[in-house]
Amino acid sequence: MAAVTGARVGRPRRRSTWRQRDAATGYLFVAPAVLGAVAFVIAPLVAVIWYSLHEWNVLAGTFTFEGAANYERMLSDESLHQSLAASGWFSLGIVVLNISLALALAVLLNQRLPATTFFRVAFFSPVVVSLVAWTIVWGFLLQVDGGVNAFLSTFGIDGPNWLRGNVTAMIAVVVVQVFKNVGLNMVLFLSALQSVPEEIQEAATLDGAGPWRRFWSITMAMISPTVLLVSILTVVGSLETFALIDVLTQGGPSNSTTVLVYYLYRQAFEFNDFGYASAVAVLLFAIVLGLTLLQWQTRKRWVFHEV
Repeated sequence: MAAVTGARVGRPRRRSTWRQRDAATGYLFVAPAVLGAVAFVIAPLVAVIWYSLHEWNVLAGTFTFEGAANYERMLSDESLHQSLAASGWFSLGIVVLNISLALALAVLLNQRLPATTFFRVAFFSPVVVSLVAWTIVWGFLLQVDGGVNAFLSTFGIDGPNWLRGNVTAMIAVVVVQVFKNVGLNMVLFLSALQSVPEEIQEAATLDGAGPWRRFWSITMAMISPTVLLVSILTVVGSLETFALIDVLTQGGPSNSTTVLVYYLYRQAFEFNDFGYASAVAVLLFAIVLGLTLLQWQTRKRWVFHEV
């Protein structure tokens, strides 16, 4: 009896020890990610919010607590309002053109056509090209005597100076950004399209569904989780675009392409107003967070498998 009792007592202790070891192992595995998030996400975010409550001029060496003064200043800052409008138009153009073009390319390259491998590589290659090099080349192409206008002249079209007009400059930066990243979304859509079961398509065909009906009712429904992922990544990426604007237009002409990130940069590193720049950064974070949460909350209405 004593031996049996000892065995019964020993088993819970061993199980408890195993559970403690498993828990410790799990904590060790997640520790790098948690520490990285704290060091590079949470701590900088808290610091930016703290700085936004101060007037901080590095050159003057001043760091004065101002409370909500920087946020009140944003309400009357016309330049900030203009940059918000520019960011809105830029993001809208990127999202609409990028997603629609990527989906169209994915559908075409998913067909059994000759040279599809070549075109997949060709459309994806700009993704791995240096953004600065890509933008510099397009800067030459978009000049008044550049390659784009030379191509248009073959059709009898007199092209404008793309980077010197308010509207044409915005169109130019949107198109250049779309061509740079459309290949990545194309690959994501292509992977999703290849996972759509052929049996469902064949059953719909036997029921009399045409190509468009099958595409909208079956294909789009099946790849809707990928559409959600691509839309979130594209929206966030469009609001964080800086290098392309800096190299191609420097925010001009007349601040027509000064998106919010570039306006933040100018406030901090050109005007040395780090307190106000921090407040603009908090605004940008709130916009990105709000749009992401909005897309995530609306997923239940149109994303397949979401309830």
